[in-house]
Amino acid sequence: MRHQIAGFKLGRDKGERIGLRRTMVNQLLDHERIQTTHAKALFIRGETEKLITLARRSIKATPDEKVYARRIAAAHLGKADMVKKLFDEIAPRFENRNGGYTRISKLGPRQGDCADMVLIELIEE
Repeated sequence: MRHQIAGFKLGRDKGERIGLRRTMVNQLLDHERIQTTHAKALFIRGETEKLITLARRSIKATPDEKVYARRIAAAHLGKADMVKKLFDEIAPRFENRNGGYTRISKLGPRQGDCADMVLIELIEE
């Protein structure tokens, strides 16, 4: 029984999950919309929203706090160009929004294995 066990395993070990999360979050921030399975969308939604909140709060922070926030984001994303896009383009769009930066829309089952497919996208403002 899986009582009180948090998180998604997705049939992968820890290193594969970390790589999958990093890749998918980078793709979502780069393209602002990706098509994936429902489980993977829920898997990346939390970290994406936390990173956007971090970037949004750093807009009004001191210069030292801005550097610290960028370093935290770089540790999660692993790409300097994605950190720049997150802080310079994406975060200012959500400056007056207190959460709920992503939307998950159901698309129906995938033909090969009937996995629930969804479209996860950043909300336009």
